[in-house]
Amino acid sequence: MPKLILVIDDGPEQRRFLERTLTAAGYRVVTAPDGDAGAAAARSLLPDLVLLDVMMPGMNGYQVCRALKADPVTADRPILILTAKDEPADHFWAHEVGADDFITKPVDLTDLIRRIEDLTERR
Repeated sequence: MPKLILVIDDGPEQRRFLERTLTAAGYRVVTAPDGDAGAAAARSLLPDLVLLDVMMPGMNGYQVCRALKADPVTADRPILILTAKDEPADHFWAHEVGADDFITKPVDLTDLIRRIEDLTERR
């Protein structure tokens, strides 16, 4: 069965783009429009990987990541942060809250797929 990727991003175009791209690469994809819905989906679906934006209304990506890594049900799920933010502080906070990897937008699709494969194979 194909691996399940949960995409949490408040941008509808970004969600659709990632869903199409990852589906074409052979993954099953579920999307969530914000951090609260994404955290709930992660807990109920237990995806093989969470692809997480940072800047979102409500719970931001760092808060979602911290919550999922603190929850014994989801702590082992790899989280790849995909964001337009690329300052040293952004990398610091991603690491600090437990993200497994960090990629900046615009994303190189070959690199994204490779990193997803690497993170999902470790499980």
